Amino acid sequence: PQYHLVRLGNEEPLDRPEQIVRYMDGAFAAEPTVESVWVIALNTKFRPLGRVKISSGTLNSCLVHPREVFRAAIMASACSIVLVHNHPSGDPAPSPADVAVTRKIREAGQVMQVELIDHVIIGCPTDDPLGLGFYSFRSGGLLG
Repeated sequence: PQYHLVRLGNEEPLDRPEQIVRYMDGAFAAEPTVESVWVIALNTKFRPLGRVKISSGTLNSCLVHPREVFRAAIMASACSIVLVHNHPSGDPAPSPADVAVTRKIREAGQVMQVELIDHVIIGCPTDDPLGLGFYSFRSGGLLG
């Protein structure tokens, strides 16, 4: 993966899923039919240092390894991170694999002392039974 600062300046803190979704606007436009995983690196005030795409997969799966997730965080000198990926189906409900990956990344983050603030899955409001168009692991109670 290549690291790119996407936005410079005094960004708003990304401590709510709606803000995370806005920050990721356009990130999935290049490959809307495949799952892509991004890491947002945050400073101590939860302001974004940048975002990096760490993986692209298939229509319904994507490989995520803690090594790539935390490489991006370390390169940005991040205090914490947000993991974000899309569901091309439009339904942002987490799969069992999404839950397992989140648990693995959270545990690795504890060892690395880089906190996983949230994992947000972006879909489409019309395909989301809740009508939101995204799912937040923190809001859903799946991130301790």
